[in-house]
Amino acid sequence: MSFGTPAGTRGGRQPSGRFAVWMNKLMAKRLRRKGGGKFMGMDALVLTTLGRKTGAERSTPVAWFPGGEGTYLIVASAAGAASNPAWYHNIAANPDRVRIDVGGRTLEVTAEQLHGADRDHAWHQITTTAPRFAGYQEKTDREIPVIRLTPRSS
Repeated sequence: MSFGTPAGTRGGRQPSGRFAVWMNKLMAKRLRRKGGGKFMGMDALVLTTLGRKTGAERSTPVAWFPGGEGTYLIVASAAGAASNPAWYHNIAANPDRVRIDVGGRTLEVTAEQLHGADRDHAWHQITTTAPRFAGYQEKTDREIPVIRLTPRSS
């Protein structure tokens, strides 16, 4: 399925600035060192993408949810901001050039944005497990993307 969720016209404030960059680096380092863990009370992984403009690697800690059959679900919520997070655009540009660090392993994955009934089912699972995501959806008028990460065979 394609990527292509447009920005909304309203939303919360997306985390940004030096503190957010510093915190992301600190959390990514901690998650890698400990072989996984929690971030804001949720299971977290380190998502590594290629910058769509620069081609440079970018790492971001994100919450993940089990997607079934060994897949991982992540949410491009940006805390309910009107625009999608930068990592979403990086994945959209290079869905086959994504890597995750989770559970003490580094996995090459393929990213796929969920749509329709698949998204609805995953969204229900996510918001039941972590109700804050439902609150993020209420802040914005864009449909918050749900991404399935599927490990690639070595």
